[in-house]
Amino acid sequence: MNHKPLIIPQHIAIIMDGNRRWAVKNGLPAIEGHRYVATNILENLIEHAADLGIKYLTLWAWSTENWSRGKNEVTGIMNILRWGFGKFGDKMHKRGIRILAIGDATKLAPDIQKLIAYYVNKTSSNSRITVIFAVNYGGRDEIIRSIKRLANEIINMHIDQERVRKQINNFTIQQFNNYLDTAGIPDPDLIIRTGGEKRLSGFLLWQCQYSELIFVDWYMPDFTPTRLDQSITEYNRRQRRFGK
Repeated sequence: MNHKPLIIPQHIAIIMDGNRRWAVKNGLPAIEGHRYVATNILENLIEHAADLGIKYLTLWAWSTENWSRGKNEVTGIMNILRWGFGKFGDKMHKRGIRILAIGDATKLAPDIQKLIAYYVNKTSSNSRITVIFAVNYGGRDEIIRSIKRLANEIINMHIDQERVRKQINNFTIQQFNNYLDTAGIPDPDLIIRTGGEKRLSGFLLWQCQYSELIFVDWYMPDFTPTRLDQSITEYNRRQRRFGK
């Protein structure tokens, strides 16, 4: 019997949840769940995604709401980010992996901002897979910042009110896409949330309109390449109509 080949999503986005609960379950400090993902999970997951032919992989690393967590956890995650955009960035570059970042980087420490900018620039010509780290990212925050970009652009054009009104009235969805953090990146075909919660928590609010959603009970530190394969198999069971 011939089996229909799997359709590989062009863009998969992951809400990396459950790190702290995994750490507690294993008798470890909360920060160790985050560290385990950074040092033991992401590299294998990215490599496997690239081998499958996935072109974009978005990883939600830090949300605009996460700053309310305890000081030790915030400090620990910022240090993990420093490592992630350092040694990890060099390793990814050698493997032909492009790195991008979305979110409001201005709220991050200056050295982390510089690291992100450095590796985004250094890996810009790589094409094996594009890995997008969502850092200090929130969906509503992104939309507000996008509106501000648009408004400032119109103001700086120094055009009369009638032309402004006409430009706004003729504004399209495709044009607005260009003001988002994800400009030039296709919307995610599949969004996976680990950790058992069944909500998006504001993740890629604009971009998720026709994304397939998969919510799993296991935690992000348990995300193996095999489980990525299982998620893609589930994705292939879905019938995507795009409103038709």
